[in-house]
Amino acid sequence: MSKLYVFGIGGTGARVLRSLTMLLASGVKCNMDIVPILIDPDSAADSLTKAVEAFDAYTKVRSQLQYNGNGSHFFGTTIDEKVHRYFIPLKDTDNKTFSQYISLSTMTPTNQALMRMLFSEDNLNSDMVVGFKGNPNMGSVVLNQFVPSDQFQQFANGFQQGDSIFIISSIFGGTGASGFPLLLKTLRSNQNVPNFNLLNNAPIGGITVLPYFSVKVDPNSSIDSSDFIDKTKAALAYYDTNVSGTNSIDRLYYIADTVAPTYDNHEGGQAQNNSAHIVELFSALAVIDFAGANVQHTGTNPTQCLEYGIQNDVKTVTLPDLGNVSNSLLSAPLTQFLLFRKYLKDARKWQYRHQPWAIDAEFDNSFFSSQFEKDVENILSLYEGWLNELDSNIRAFSPFDLNREHHIFNMVKGFNPQRTKFNNYALFDDALNFQHRPSGISKDQWFIDLFFGATQKIVKRKFNF
Repeated sequence: MSKLYVFGIGGTGARVLRSLTMLLASGVKCNMDIVPILIDPDSAADSLTKAVEAFDAYTKVRSQLQYNGNGSHFFGTTIDEKVHRYFIPLKDTDNKTFSQYISLSTMTPTNQALMRMLFSEDNLNSDMVVGFKGNPNMGSVVLNQFVPSDQFQQFANGFQQGDSIFIISSIFGGTGASGFPLLLKTLRSNQNVPNFNLLNNAPIGGITVLPYFSVKVDPNSSIDSSDFIDKTKAALAYYDTNVSGTNSIDRLYYIADTVAPTYDNHEGGQAQNNSAHIVELFSALAVIDFAGANVQHTGTNPTQCLEYGIQNDVKTVTLPDLGNVSNSLLSAPLTQFLLFRKYLKDARKWQYRHQPWAIDAEFDNSFFSSQFEKDVENILSLYEGWLNELDSNIRAFSPFDLNREHHIFNMVKGFNPQRTKFNNYALFDDALNFQHRPSGISKDQWFIDLFFGATQKIVKRKFNF
């Protein structure tokens, strides 16, 4: 199958890729295999750690499964590690100031004067351990080094006819705002990159994320969210001329939100542990949309620009508040995967010993103690944690009552479940017991297929998803 190489630049890029992984785990359909590649000078960033944790959890389960179709199934899409740990590291950013990085002291007086015109003293004295702290002028210099890296060369060498590229970045910071146009220019014009002709003619899409959060005022921090809008305006003007204005990108998605949380002011590292946000979830949908759009690059067609909107402008978004397309895309997968989580967490321990679905397939204590089952439980736990973060953020995405222990089919907000002969986990067991196991299928595969089929039947009967 063709591959979609998804570059996540900076913290926003990593957080969007984390949300994309959760969507794919739940069975949201994607028409291409996904190859995530992270670019961030802040190698200790919490967003980076969580993204890689999600990739690892997903691929441990997916590696034990075989699918003939595309998506529409738990773990139905391949996530491929084409570069080591999904990450392109940047050198010399953890032990040097920016002035040391550019060797300011060895420049001629004329060049030093020029550098001091282009970069403030704060820029020049800034360390780069946690990135560029909202300064794209610094990022545009340092990020040039990713091109000759072994990891980028590995990506370029592996790129094939039919593959595509998608770029995720924010526009109001330093890493994403500078990295996006730099990467795009490299793909379209750097003839020294392997497979240049393929890359130059490949379909490329991207999403640029406008401000959707602010940070608390801290006189000791270089990050000041009062500058976000001004930086966004300046970057948009540049993009209009040098990105969409050159027809070098085929689809450019925009997203922002005026209902925004205020986070603690941490410049980076593990301390900058922003919760998952609805804007990141919707940004992940842009990747899904691009993968299914059959985009062709001509070099002459104007860039197609797209925005995202919800049906109802509310501070707590439920499934009915989404537009029709998003609702139909997300409702069944997100609900099914949560039901899978709830059954294994709350009911399996006292049901599997006497239910035909488990006895007939030999899903016994040995199976439920296996590494595969532990891997499944791990990503289901990450999924529930991701939903909790979305639920508690501003603007909240709260499609489910996550704390509901009884009458579990009342957990889907905005929907009244249909009356059925069985309720709660009795209905679940009934659906599980009526699934038919095909011949020749592995036990691990059947376990996933069984719960996908049962939850699919349940959400159809209860909610008509």
